[in-house]
Amino acid sequence: MKFDPQAEQLNQVINESGTGVSGMLSQRGLGIFFPKQGILAQSAEAKGREINATIGIALAEAGGPLHLASVVGGLGLGAGEAVPYAPSPGLPDLRKAWADMLLLKNPSLRGKKISLPVVTSALTHGLSMCGYLFCDPGDTLLLPDLYWENYDLVFGQAWQARLETFRTFDGSGFNVAGLAEKLRARQSGEKALVLLNFPNNPTGYTVTEKEARALCDLLLETARRGVRVVVLIDDAYFGLVFEDGILRESLFAALCDLHPNLLAVKLDGPTKEDYVWGFRVGFLTFGTAGGTPELYSALEAKTAGAIRGSISNASCLSQNLLVRAYASPEYAAEKQAAYDILRGRYREVRRILAEHPEYAGQFVPLPFNSGYFMCIKTTRADPEKLRRKLIADYSTGVIAMGGVVRLAFSATPTEKLADLFANIYKAASELDG
Repeated sequence: MKFDPQAEQLNQVINESGTGVSGMLSQRGLGIFFPKQGILAQSAEAKGREINATIGIALAEAGGPLHLASVVGGLGLGAGEAVPYAPSPGLPDLRKAWADMLLLKNPSLRGKKISLPVVTSALTHGLSMCGYLFCDPGDTLLLPDLYWENYDLVFGQAWQARLETFRTFDGSGFNVAGLAEKLRARQSGEKALVLLNFPNNPTGYTVTEKEARALCDLLLETARRGVRVVVLIDDAYFGLVFEDGILRESLFAALCDLHPNLLAVKLDGPTKEDYVWGFRVGFLTFGTAGGTPELYSALEAKTAGAIRGSISNASCLSQNLLVRAYASPEYAAEKQAAYDILRGRYREVRRILAEHPEYAGQFVPLPFNSGYFMCIKTTRADPEKLRRKLIADYSTGVIAMGGVVRLAFSATPTEKLADLFANIYKAASELDG
């Protein structure tokens, strides 16, 4: 297939990097580029000139973006920070701020060579951009069987990948052996796409440090066999870990320089980390052994091209609000206070379950230690019938999915948690007769 010369130039850089990344890209990924010619390049050349009739926004007579005071007035930002377009890869100040925070949250990243984060329109869009770059129709995506249902829409429907699952848990822990069985079927020269999400939605489980090492060993062994491994790391709930012995850093930190045949892609953002669900800002960061600035620049350019060709850019307003927040002296303390609330609810759930052994007659919790959620498996009641009965008779809402019931303690006031579990027990008992 013949590609645009700008795409071919990026592909040449990737081919010459000495890594296996070129064999990981989809046909769309090979063909995409961020245009350095045309409108964007001509607008850049005209920047700062006395007359600039290139940019596609409206300017006021006195300069600055034309805007409505009723829209901008209550934002606390100037019009220039609120209403213009942002660059397709994101505001440079925000990208740098997030890169700096990645090192603070993941100390073992220090000294490792990774890309600069690219801004996406929250994590869902980042996942879609990974589908664009790495998924051809019919490609297989390996993931645990308890997963966020939006993966079906993003990868299965939009990018026509085939989702192949393995059992999430092996007893009380993560089923590393289940993933190993899937990966052993991949031959040298083939591509393997793996999606890992910790803390996991829906289960609220993060791997232990021992399980994390086993995962890294497995993925390294697979890459050494010549399989080109792309590991998508969904870190939507990063930082919300509530037990000792659980992996505190992102799995990305351990995988990002493991082998040239392994590309780690970190998907994260402030949505859950900073409690700004409606801001729709996320980040996408690449890491591989032997990764060079030139390789990462090429991958960033391809990602920026995919963003420009889909949504143009993420919200400038949201990005600037975050830039301000991350510079605030109150930011760290406020974030700790929010974490303490969620950790308190988690501990209350643990206390309730420990004090009510009779609940095991109707449901048992799946392993959980982090995040927003936990899941229960009913012993006799049908999960969907239980959900409907809770809605109808107990004014209680839960999610039934994949044969389990998901409970969001993140959205349940601490004082209501005991009622939540009591209602589930009573409703399940009534269904059980």
